[in-house]
Amino acid sequence: MIKRKAILGIALGSGSARGWAHIGVLRALEAQGVAPDIVCGCSIGAFVGAAYVNGDLDKLEAWVSKLNWKDVVGLLDVSFNGGLIKGEKLISFFSGHFVDHGFSDLAKPFACVATDLANGREIWLREGSVAAAVRASIAMPGLFSPVLHDGRLLVDGALVNPVPVSLCRALGADVVLAVSLGSERNGYSRRDSAAAKPENWAQRLLNGIGKGAQEGEQALPSLLEVLNGSLNIMQTRIARSRLAGEPAEVVLSPRLRQLGLMDYHRGPEAIAEGFAEVERMWPAILNALES
Repeated sequence: MIKRKAILGIALGSGSARGWAHIGVLRALEAQGVAPDIVCGCSIGAFVGAAYVNGDLDKLEAWVSKLNWKDVVGLLDVSFNGGLIKGEKLISFFSGHFVDHGFSDLAKPFACVATDLANGREIWLREGSVAAAVRASIAMPGLFSPVLHDGRLLVDGALVNPVPVSLCRALGADVVLAVSLGSERNGYSRRDSAAAKPENWAQRLLNGIGKGAQEGEQALPSLLEVLNGSLNIMQTRIARSRLAGEPAEVVLSPRLRQLGLMDYHRGPEAIAEGFAEVERMWPAILNALES
């Protein structure tokens, strides 16, 4: 066990299905005897972070490792009012199986980030229901419907702060490990689309939502592919800018280029890569903790 006086915070970034890598990161730190004192998350990072702080990482990892496309689609309640998905089934499952507490009931400080849709302000969620806060933080524009929270209409925190280092600092962290999930993937690649092989009707449906007409010999990307590429560009640029102005002691960037927006059924790959990234960066992490 590493002896240290500094308060360690971890900022778990946004990244849709790539966010399962956070589980591997936390597992690898645990294997080295390191437990963050403060946990902050954005979007999928909030989802994983909340489960971790609540002591449900084992349960979450077991669930993620068994997810298949039918399970993923079963959690999606399709709606065209504010987004393609309401998100109510997902967050009901989350609160029923992992977190159904207030922030004050958690074992260590936790907070997550959302965005006020009316004015673009960054909103830090640290009070009330953890599940409600996570639902607001994962409200990806166009995909999940916005959430009315304390009189504000909130959407995904990735619009303003994809890797919330600043929130960790505000909660008292002296040393911050940041997990950025977008550094290797910046935009849409037709190769990604060509590599996707639908496994069943559910995956074909999700891949084909809003599919464009043929242009010459090649088809236009689907609505989800356009949304995925656009969000990757936005998230990567914003994360780079925020991390430049609010640097972490160590930035972990799992190599997840092969994973797309909705590849939640590929959890084992993401978890393994999160674990491997900590191993690769361990000398830098150790140096930050010791210094």
